[in-house]
Amino acid sequence: MDRDEFARTGQSDDLRPLTSKGRGEMEAIARRISAEIESLDVLATSSLVRAVQTAEIVAAACGMGAPQITTSLLPEAPLDEFEKWCAELGAKGIVAVVGHEPHLGSLVTWLMTGRRESRVRLRKGGACLLEFESEARRDSGTLSWLLTPRQLAMGSR
Repeated sequence: MDRDEFARTGQSDDLRPLTSKGRGEMEAIARRISAEIESLDVLATSSLVRAVQTAEIVAAACGMGAPQITTSLLPEAPLDEFEKWCAELGAKGIVAVVGHEPHLGSLVTWLMTGRRESRVRLRKGGACLLEFESEARRDSGTLSWLLTPRQLAMGSR
């Protein structure tokens, strides 16, 4: 739903759903993500409605069940909570996450460099792949690729 239109309802923005246009765009992006990544072992999301809806679209494109909801992906979550959440998963292979800016950009930067301020620009519907030699933790990730929503949507045609 349009941000301004939804604001007039008086409800928290956390409850705002994707627009129909946003759904369509995300379906094209999810097809490309599915083509780029052989398989996903875990798909995690924050509990905010748009993130859950986005994760459900990705899950459907990747032939997965429902995504896991984690508080470590909420916009105000401390970055080390994500590391703790990953440690609880154990060795799980490929973990995809759906969250919010600027938190995700900060999380990606922190996982790569240990810096808390974002050095990565992630756009709505964009995606990146970080690789780790062992577990996902601060200052240990390597950026393999970063694609904008437009690049992802173009590749799905």
